[in-house]
Amino acid sequence: MIRFFPVFAAAAVMAAEIDLFDPSKLKAIRCDPPQVVTYKGKKALQVKANTQTGGGTGALVIVEGVDFQDGAFRVELAGETGAGAAATARGFVGMAFRAASGGGAYEAVYLRPTNGRADDQVRRNHSVQYESLPEFPWSRLRKEFPEKYETYADLQPATWTRLRVVAEGAKVRAHVNGSEHPTLLVNDARRTEKGKIALWVGPGTVAHFTGLVVE
Repeated sequence: MIRFFPVFAAAAVMAAEIDLFDPSKLKAIRCDPPQVVTYKGKKALQVKANTQTGGGTGALVIVEGVDFQDGAFRVELAGETGAGAAATARGFVGMAFRAASGGGAYEAVYLRPTNGRADDQVRRNHSVQYESLPEFPWSRLRKEFPEKYETYADLQPATWTRLRVVAEGAKVRAHVNGSEHPTLLVNDARRTEKGKIALWVGPGTVAHFTGLVVE
């Protein structure tokens, strides 16, 4: 079910609340079948990355029937490291957009919740990440453009966090926990064509999502 309701800003726009709990509208890629659960007091979709997730490619749950190119979307999400996760796991959780239907190409903004309050400033600076698959995974962006596509945000694992992404052509803005000003600015997004919206989960992560709204 998609529910439409008005959002009032400088100009009125329409927003669609997306039903994440209908399995017929979800396409899981590189992850276990999503499960509907109650998490931290909210009905949520639980997503666990499987062993195919790695090498810079995240797990996706594509929302069928929702196309996105320019506009905005918002969601509540939480990420934590799963049992047996590698020491490098950070509870990676976020959203992919402008995604190809097969999941091999997409833009993504994601969080590393365990970095938000780490006792290490470098780790803290790697809390929020942009990437564009397949050509520009986070590892290449960090190596060739250090500090440009990631930043700090106060995050905690296993905690509901609000993420809002605004995309307009090559400009992408990410707002974390209702921040008025963007937490992360990207002015040269690599992939600008229309595609799918998807829940994104990195390796070693158990993630939860609720309240996805596309504007």
